[in-house]
Amino acid sequence: MSAQANQASSGSSGSIRSLLGPLVAIIVGLFMVILDGTAVNVAIPKLQQEFSSSLSLVQWTVTGYALAQAAIIPLAGWLSDRFGAKRIFLISVGMFTVGSLLCALANSAELLILFRVLQGLGGGVVMPISMAFIYRLAPPEKVGAVMGMMGIPILLAPALGPVLAGWMVDYAAWNWIFLINLPIGVIAVLIGIRTLPNISRQSVASLDILGMLLAPLAFAALSYGVTEGATSWTSTKTLVGIAIGIVALLAFIVAELRRQNPLLELRVFASGNFSRGIIVQWVSQFALFGTFFLVPIFLQTAKGYSAFDTGLIMLPQAIASGLFMPIGGKLSDRFGARPLVLSGMALVVIAAFFLSRIEAGDGNLAVMFPLALLGAGMGLFMMPLNTHLIQSAPQNLVGRVTSLTNAFQQVVSSLAVATLTTISGNRMKDLLVESQKQAPGVEEWTSAFSYTFFLLIFIGIAGGVLGILLRRPKVDPNAAKSSEVHIMV
Repeated sequence: MSAQANQASSGSSGSIRSLLGPLVAIIVGLFMVILDGTAVNVAIPKLQQEFSSSLSLVQWTVTGYALAQAAIIPLAGWLSDRFGAKRIFLISVGMFTVGSLLCALANSAELLILFRVLQGLGGGVVMPISMAFIYRLAPPEKVGAVMGMMGIPILLAPALGPVLAGWMVDYAAWNWIFLINLPIGVIAVLIGIRTLPNISRQSVASLDILGMLLAPLAFAALSYGVTEGATSWTSTKTLVGIAIGIVALLAFIVAELRRQNPLLELRVFASGNFSRGIIVQWVSQFALFGTFFLVPIFLQTAKGYSAFDTGLIMLPQAIASGLFMPIGGKLSDRFGARPLVLSGMALVVIAAFFLSRIEAGDGNLAVMFPLALLGAGMGLFMMPLNTHLIQSAPQNLVGRVTSLTNAFQQVVSSLAVATLTTISGNRMKDLLVESQKQAPGVEEWTSAFSYTFFLLIFIGIAGGVLGILLRRPKVDPNAAKSSEVHIMV
């Protein structure tokens, strides 16, 4: 490119208005992928009935999707560096959309599981590439604000998913959970073709074959193992999955540290600021994904709500997240992530406290109010923390860092669900023994639910304490990612 073209590129990337088109394309694609990830959970009972299949088989529509994502995420950074972020983003969204069509047409549980894996392979790449894409395009002084806008679907979609899916399951047909993705996916691809810039590809070494084999095996096996832990931590499936995952992860770490151009750049953990930030992120994700899993179970099993009503009760969490996400992004540009992590974690702790005090006779407001607090807290610091992690890493490794953080997120979310399910299940058994009942009632369900959320109070406190240790990364505005971002003309 000529110097004039580079200057034009720099000027266009410096304008927030010039980012609206790419931002819309990325948000639409990202929203579709995240929405679908939570929507299918609500349809599990309906899918059992539709295919006359066991719960253990139908649950693989969720497990297979998650494992496919865990396997493909580590490759996202290398793929975007090698073939270009725009091309990989559009192919991924297209693959997810085609997978959605095939899922809607599936006439057996086995075929649905296969097509969900295809969806996962497409959707798993979208999140890390989207984050790296936006960070590279955003003006340095507006990174937090732009990332905050992109973060809206990350917290909004998981809460809206149960509402839409519940309505479709109750009043339409299960196929519409997947058919609704078709127009969204097509719109995302068309807008992306027109507005996403061709970020210049970086020179990359040959593909790290050993890393390519070990990373998907490690993250997929760990995700599978901890997911099976929700049923039993001592089962053969759980122990084998975790054992394979740990061995593969250790081998992967050794192999990557020895390689000059690894698949995932683990040396970034040498930065104390990055390491502290990612631990805080793990803690917050544990609380967030645990809540997304526990609350719908409580409302449908203990309170007897329909899938649609459950989604409506959880809607305040989505609204609060959407309102506070851009606020957190703008504030992070001025003050950094630490004050937002502290204030956001404080809201999470307060929300967990209120949830832990719920009693069987309480109304909907007793659940909706703390969920709104939780959404506000997460919205306040989620994207500032992501921005902090990216800014704490070497700028030429942005694509690899987002792949790294998203790969670990997949394991943490599985661990959160498995751990909290085990805790609530064990508490339920103790309550049944104390009450000498054969089956749990509303009182037992409420007590087990409250007990589990009481433990989340301490998880939130731990996240806040770790947040105190964060230091604002030093970002040179003159560096401005100019070496990375060039609009190809």
